[in-house]
Amino acid sequence: MPTWDAEQYLRFNDERTRPCRELAARIAIAVPDRVIDLGCGPGNSTSVLAERWSKTELTGLDSSPEMIAAARQTHTHLTWLVGDIAAWANKNHQTYDIVFSNAALQWVDDHATLFPKLLTHVVAGGALAIQMPANYDAPAHRIMRELAASEDWRDYFPADGIREWHVHDLATYCDILAPVAAKVDFWQTEYLHIMEDAAAIVEWYKGTGLRPFLDALANDQQRSGFTAQYLEGIRRAYPVRRDGRVIFPFRRLFLIAYQQPLSLT
Repeated sequence: MPTWDAEQYLRFNDERTRPCRELAARIAIAVPDRVIDLGCGPGNSTSVLAERWSKTELTGLDSSPEMIAAARQTHTHLTWLVGDIAAWANKNHQTYDIVFSNAALQWVDDHATLFPKLLTHVVAGGALAIQMPANYDAPAHRIMRELAASEDWRDYFPADGIREWHVHDLATYCDILAPVAAKVDFWQTEYLHIMEDAAAIVEWYKGTGLRPFLDALANDQQRSGFTAQYLEGIRRAYPVRRDGRVIFPFRRLFLIAYQQPLSLT
């Protein structure tokens, strides 16, 4: 797993939090008793949940001690856990009214097994709610992969490649969750972020998608060189608009699976 920098991640807090707000708003549960936020990062997504459900018992879980430390500093009244999502799903037997995850499960393997397992942690009538990026083939991602495989850089990276995030298409998640859920609600949204310049897109990915590539390099000089060449590619791929800024499209995938309600018979 890549290392995470809470300060870098939160440089674009508004843009990163908007999908989280839209996912939370669409969950058709008025007053949940217990909610867990898987891959909570520095607590920005958990804050959204606390705003919507102020009386709810909230827990945030993340594999990064640095992210959890940042979350604890700003939200001392909530419960924070350091842990791996897949391990939690397999070994923990607690259940929640809502199991929530915003922009985290793309880093976890085997969604066909994991997602139904997560649904078993949802109480009757509750919801599993997930948001993930769906732009794996976007120019910003292609450029970092192509650069790492180039003659200039391939010898600096592992021969078997970099472990990146992954997401399937909506139809695949329908096949995974519809057979085990009472109801599913899936959709995609492409956000058009207005960035100050191409360098801002690089800063965005330094907090997420670039992390595995930068972590694989041996020193700051290599990381600076790789980032500089990546910026050149981003400038070519994202042209400057009339006002000097750039449009940064970002597609995201949303899933809500509701657990079977209690039988009245």
